[in-house]
Amino acid sequence: MSPIKARYMAAEIRGLPVAEALRITGFNAMKAAAEIGKTLKSAVANAKSNEGVSASDLFVKDAYVDGGPALRRSRPRARGSASPIRKRTSHITVILTDRK
Repeated sequence: MSPIKARYMAAEIRGLPVAEALRITGFNAMKAAAEIGKTLKSAVANAKSNEGVSASDLFVKDAYVDGGPALRRSRPRARGSASPIRKRTSHITVILTDRK
């Protein structure tokens, strides 16, 4: 998905406890919510296994979405010409902390 669409969801969970952020991403209908939810769950699992921190103590310190590589496609147009289409991708980053 394009980074512009995903940044809305990243802004929604920034600064929240992990449980609340997972609840928001779980019940939101946006496609970006599912992808950011997966990234958030991965970050929590990494914090548990690598740092030994409980999930109830974690907060979303920062969540941001950067643009990734764009797939270049073309769409046929009138009189044999073509219009470019850029299928944009995103890099999602979630940073957790154990203190607010």
